Amino acid sequence: MPDPTASRPYMPGYGISESTAGLLPWSWAQERLENSRNYWVATSHLDGRPHLMPVWAVWLDDALYFSTARTSRKARNLFANPNCSVSTEHGNEAVILEGAVAHEENHAALRPAWAAYKAKYDWSLEGESMFVLRPKAAFAFIETADQFSTAATRWRFD
Repeated sequence: MPDPTASRPYMPGYGISESTAGLLPWSWAQERLENSRNYWVATSHLDGRPHLMPVWAVWLDDALYFSTARTSRKARNLFANPNCSVSTEHGNEAVILEGAVAHEENHAALRPAWAAYKAKYDWSLEGESMFVLRPKAAFAFIETADQFSTAATRWRFD
């Protein structure tokens, strides 16, 4: 898959540069997606209330794979409304994904994700279904004052 299109996020009042100089490369985001241990998944209840919970996940082949019990609040929310946001664990170099998840049950399709999960966490999910987020948009921010306005990047996946 070709790299997504980079631009600036729309954030009036935050001093975000209008120049394309300093946009982060997609490889920067991928490195953080691969190396984060914990991820924050934001879903919404049927009545619109937000729900935020941590999960373990793996970034593999331009998608984020994570598991949760089918009876968990986040799973029930995702079955009702698959739209969600997911963030890496560190806010000082944050990567945020947006999109709709798919609930994958095909064992052949999940084998690489199970292997990556086992290698990363030393925990087996073999035989388990997983949620898969193929992002529509991603955002990245570096917290430091000298980089916040010039590094803020949005990617669109077309």
